[in-house]
Amino acid sequence: MKEKVVIITGGSSGIGKALAFEFGGKGSKILITGRNQEELDGTVGALRVQGITAHALRADVTLPEDNKKMAEEAVRLYGRIDILINNAGVSMRAIFEDVDPVVIRKVMEINFFGVVYATKYCLPEIIRNRGSIIGISSIAGFRGLPARTGYSASKFALNGFLESLRTEMRHTGVHVLTACPGFTASNIRKRSLTRDGSAQGASPRNEEKMMTAEECATHVYRATVKRKRTLILTMEGKLAVFLNKWLPSLMDSIVYNAMRKEENSPLR
Repeated sequence: MKEKVVIITGGSSGIGKALAFEFGGKGSKILITGRNQEELDGTVGALRVQGITAHALRADVTLPEDNKKMAEEAVRLYGRIDILINNAGVSMRAIFEDVDPVVIRKVMEINFFGVVYATKYCLPEIIRNRGSIIGISSIAGFRGLPARTGYSASKFALNGFLESLRTEMRHTGVHVLTACPGFTASNIRKRSLTRDGSAQGASPRNEEKMMTAEECATHVYRATVKRKRTLILTMEGKLAVFLNKWLPSLMDSIVYNAMRKEENSPLR
């Protein structure tokens, strides 16, 4: 990955920030995007302290023009694009009966259409350089989670998009990776949307027992180097995917009961 140019959406915190340090530490040149300028500046400063070549661009993945600007900025700064990591994402937590449909639309705009837009504008460069397109998906893209209908739908859509794209790209030399972390310690649950679209503010799960963002980033880096198709992380995640394939009715009960135990769960 030395001298490779890597774009990371949602790169100022959580898994995105950890990915910037992981790829940058291996010699890649980094461009991170996000909507919070202060967080972007702080992350770039920390990257540069480590000797990593890094720049930031304030951009909203839901806006096609911002994604076009992102691709153009990477080429302006570094002359090329080798890897796009579609990391920007948002979760939600509310039962479908209660949720405002606007919340689900917002989740889809960020988690799915944000990937579509970013990939569309970076694809010509990535084809030219036989690079990689990476989507940070979720186990929820294989197994729907109650009280997270919009989130699960967005990740199912993402998985289908990446699988189709991978098939289209099979003769171009372009690598497409679907990376599916299990529960990972990050700020995604704190920013998770409730039924009216407001931020949850606190995680309902024990973050200390989860895989760290840094561990997740290391796995994604290795999978990128090996040009793997799919990366499913944590034993819990692998077991969920396996059991859902072969014992779906049992998994309905297991998943419902597990999610109902969350603090202040909306499940009855």
